[in-house]
Amino acid sequence: MNLTELNRIATAMVAPGKGILAADESSGTIKKRFDAIGVDSTEENRRDYREMLFRAKDAMSQYISGVILYDETIWQDAKDGTPLIKLIEQSGAIPGIKVDEGTQALPMCPGELVTIGLDKLAERLKKYYERGARFAKWRAVIDIGSGIPSMTAISVNAHALARYAALCQAAQIVPIVEPEVLMDGDHDIDRCYEVTGRVLNKTFQELRVQRVALEGMVLKPNMAISGKKCAKQASVEEVAEKTIRLLKACVPAAVPGIAFLSGGQSDEEATAHLNAMHKLGPLPWGLTFSYGRALQAAPQKAWSGKAENVAAGQRAFSHRARMNGLAAKGEWQSSLEQKAA
Repeated sequence: MNLTELNRIATAMVAPGKGILAADESSGTIKKRFDAIGVDSTEENRRDYREMLFRAKDAMSQYISGVILYDETIWQDAKDGTPLIKLIEQSGAIPGIKVDEGTQALPMCPGELVTIGLDKLAERLKKYYERGARFAKWRAVIDIGSGIPSMTAISVNAHALARYAALCQAAQIVPIVEPEVLMDGDHDIDRCYEVTGRVLNKTFQELRVQRVALEGMVLKPNMAISGKKCAKQASVEEVAEKTIRLLKACVPAAVPGIAFLSGGQSDEEATAHLNAMHKLGPLPWGLTFSYGRALQAAPQKAWSGKAENVAAGQRAFSHRARMNGLAAKGEWQSSLEQKAA
């Protein structure tokens, strides 16, 4: 393992003013997104849509540090025969790959899930590295509800995340470690804060036990935020203050960077929260975005599967990328959204 090189890549992934495009929707998820805009989820349409994003030169070269791909996409070629992974490299961004294989019900723990995909991971990572992937992603899902999460669910998911991370580093690939505490419930921000703290502490304990070099990884956490169904929604300032307090308590400074998931926040909320965090003074790690829906909802709508809308889709993507790039330096203002509209 060349830790200097892993650290160089991890640091580049969270470079100031840049963030990660999560374009690793599974076939099921992208079908849901395409259904919403009336587009058939065929291999060709998925290719055309993602090619549109990767060819958005302004966004990709200025505001996107890396792209998380789904297995199908990493092997696909653009319409002109160029491998899609090459388009990403040519823009100056780093290609990455989602390697988990989804979730399964966790035995003895009703309503809880465990992420799977470790069995043949060493061989798969080797192939992905040869194809050009330099980082990977694995998502653990922790739900908040009546009597959950259990310590069992937190432990097994943290253990799997650390096993994945160690396998990645052995394959000279930077692991994005993503323990997501869902925001779907009716819990308040303090419950989210408490559960996320337990999850992060357990995850870093497992990473240490399994000898993962913290200098060669990126953390992809949720923010401390109110559940979607909670009657009292925390303000932007409260989300920023509590998230930073939580991360300072739980994430060692040896970690080069943190890239948030958006987790169902609206486009503008995800941007405003990140921006507010950067107003809270110097931070021990890089802090940026790794957004999927919050970068893609607008371009999907603008494109709607029509070739004549590619330029409009790219403009919508470039706008969201720029807004989040500014937020990742604390330079975003809501007036910039109105101007664009």
